[in-house]
Amino acid sequence: MTKWLLVVGVLIPFFSAQATQDPEVLYNRSCAACHAGQLPQAPQAGDRAAWEPRLAQGMEVLVVRVTQGFKAMPPRGLCMDCSAEDYQAIIHWMSQRPDT
Repeated sequence: MTKWLLVVGVLIPFFSAQATQDPEVLYNRSCAACHAGQLPQAPQAGDRAAWEPRLAQGMEVLVVRVTQGFKAMPPRGLCMDCSAEDYQAIIHWMSQRPDT
């Protein structure tokens, strides 16, 4: 019985972990307010030239900046239910999206 409890205790976090949300949906809900051109210093989605120097700093740095806030960006980028994986997916989506 003890072995089963140990196995269940180890496996539960894997089955209860929140799946990464759709980055485009999150962008439209939380990020577009600034990253669609309304805030000049925020890199726009699809502007690969603007994202390149930011991506060169590393994904970890970018996720920390989103989480803690950076310059004009508020903490968590207004996405209060986003995980670190969600932020990575959104950043990747915004930086790789074809110019519109």
